[in-house]
Amino acid sequence: MKKLILSLLAAMSFVSVASAQEGIHWDRFPTERVTDLAALQRGAKTFVNYCMGCHSAEYMRFNRMHDIGLTDEEIKNNLIFTGVKVGDLMKIAMDPKDAKAWFGAVPPDLTLIARARGGEGKGSGADYLYTYLRTFYRDDTRPTGWNNLAFPNVGMPNVLWELQGQQRAVFAEEKNPEEGGQPIEVFKHFEPISKGKLSQAEYNDTVADLVAYLQWIGEPVQDTRVRLGVWVMLFLGLFTVIAWRLNAAFWKDIK
Repeated sequence: MKKLILSLLAAMSFVSVASAQEGIHWDRFPTERVTDLAALQRGAKTFVNYCMGCHSAEYMRFNRMHDIGLTDEEIKNNLIFTGVKVGDLMKIAMDPKDAKAWFGAVPPDLTLIARARGGEGKGSGADYLYTYLRTFYRDDTRPTGWNNLAFPNVGMPNVLWELQGQQRAVFAEEKNPEEGGQPIEVFKHFEPISKGKLSQAEYNDTVADLVAYLQWIGEPVQDTRVRLGVWVMLFLGLFTVIAWRLNAAFWKDIK
């Protein structure tokens, strides 16, 4: 439990730095993907291919993906690239000391990342991730050469750039609403630099699948819990009717 809490705090710290800076609108994540097994399977493939080089999901076991329709053989052949077993946790081999030296901070575990950010009147953690992964842009002033609209001055490069392509952000100076304040830079639009392997629509779908998987691993029993909750509410409703009629029968002769 202690490690789980620490993981959640680390995930929150990963995104909280931007809270005072970012003011862009979060795009709405297509929530239906979380119950789409095919989308979750595609998201799992993207996760292990592009995210697990630096990020672990150490509170999730590979074989938990049975719940999204994958067999042990499919998991072993398509989602495991090291010597770990199907029943092992989704950890990475990167040493935390090396990670801190390379990136300035240890990349957080992503098991709870979708639950670590949300609210503020902007949307859910999934909305944030969906926006974040689609708003990287080239910035030569940054050590990695990348920046992000949803997380200004982020230390993480755009690991999906080969799929998305490269783009630059166009800003324009506007008058500061505060009297006497310096002009402020306002984002206008993106300009493409080079094409990726996917079209914009295809890339958006890929990111949506990845975010769906990240949301699912934060609470794999979410769909089951919702279905169970419906039956619980139906039971309570029926029990309320029975209790009401019993109460009426017990007190009908008492004046």
